[in-house]
Amino acid sequence: MKNINIKISDQPITSTEAEAFVTNEECGGIVTFVGTARKFTKGKEVVRLEFEAYEPMAIKEMTKIAQQIIEQFPAKKVAIHHRTGVVNLKEIAVVIAVSCPHRKAAFEACEYAINTLKQTVPIWKKEIFE
Repeated sequence: MKNINIKISDQPITSTEAEAFVTNEECGGIVTFVGTARKFTKGKEVVRLEFEAYEPMAIKEMTKIAQQIIEQFPAKKVAIHHRTGVVNLKEIAVVIAVSCPHRKAAFEACEYAINTLKQTVPIWKKEIFE
């Protein structure tokens, strides 16, 4: 689909590609969520994260989320990129970018995307503690 960009990669990801994809002349609101590996979880020190995915189903579910966003918010373009493999502290694990004609819908759509992704997409995070 020309208005959806889904990517799963074992290489480092940035927000640049996702933001460039969703930018268009019809939208005044572009919201990007960037999830990074943080140093502490519930008071325990994290060394790194490791992500695994059942890639065919993950891509299918991520595409489904993007389609729902386009229909419900309404967004013009959606990009969802997720990293697999080892993700070190401060590195990006997930990027979601959404463009809508207005900012409120873009914020709501981006929040919907990350919440739904965490619930439905078969990507598993393992935290490696010190």
